[in-house]
Amino acid sequence: MISLQDWRNGAGIFAHGDWPVVTRTGGNPAGPALLMIHGFPTSSWDWNRLWDALAANFSLYTLDMLGFGDSPKPRRFRYRIADQADLLESWLNLQGVGEYHILAHDYGDTVAQELLARDAERRAGVRPEDDTGLRIASACLLNGGLFPESHRAAGIQKLLLSPLGPLVARYSNRDRLAENMQRIFGPQTQPSEEEIDNFWKLLQWRGGRRVMHRLIRYMPERKRHRARWVGALCETQVPIKLINGLHDPISGAHMVDRYRQLVPEPDITGLEGIGHYPQLEAPQAVLDAFRAFMHRHDFARYPAQVLAGA
Repeated sequence: MISLQDWRNGAGIFAHGDWPVVTRTGGNPAGPALLMIHGFPTSSWDWNRLWDALAANFSLYTLDMLGFGDSPKPRRFRYRIADQADLLESWLNLQGVGEYHILAHDYGDTVAQELLARDAERRAGVRPEDDTGLRIASACLLNGGLFPESHRAAGIQKLLLSPLGPLVARYSNRDRLAENMQRIFGPQTQPSEEEIDNFWKLLQWRGGRRVMHRLIRYMPERKRHRARWVGALCETQVPIKLINGLHDPISGAHMVDRYRQLVPEPDITGLEGIGHYPQLEAPQAVLDAFRAFMHRHDFARYPAQVLAGA
């Protein structure tokens, strides 16, 4: 585990328009590029239990998306999924990344679906004027609302989407966050008090409570763009892996059932007793499944020790 302070100490800044977005890079510059995309309502610190294990072999890229963590949280921003995808692609281009892999969770899964849709368009030459040169090599997705019809929103998410959303966001507090997190983690893998404290610090930093009702609009976006985002997942030629905490009440075993129905030749690792945050609850199991996925698809141009996790 990397402490929140150490995580912050390793941060960089990417000037995205008027906003100083907080980023983190590391790992092996000779290894394959791996973009790690966090979920709602947390931040890139969600990857702290995987970072060191992956850093020896992968060139790692992550950031706090707009509205999250230590990044700016503008009150009048629209917070569309496409805006977050634009942010990530602009940053990767600046970093000189060409081909990259994705490891995503929750809200980050939806951003990954938009990136996959763009990747398919670029490969097909649909919009050559938008071709950034970026190509996705693979995508590994953790628990998230991949299909709007199988997403079971938490009570707080429904309230944030309601007309009471701004009031609910303003009066949210650390204890309510703890209750909600405890409900979605596994019974034997509950978050520590320190983790809850840090989740709360990051959420409310820079007035984060005041934009939660804007961030949550990604849920109706999933319905409006279902054909594009579910289509991208089901039709991509990019290898896709799902690692899922089956105990998750939001997107657990019931979402896996829908995934099996819709995704051709599904590659799934289900984790019994694990909830919505498998990368924090069962980091070694996630690492093992991710490495096996990389090995199975034989990314042969990478050193053997990368695939073996040496």
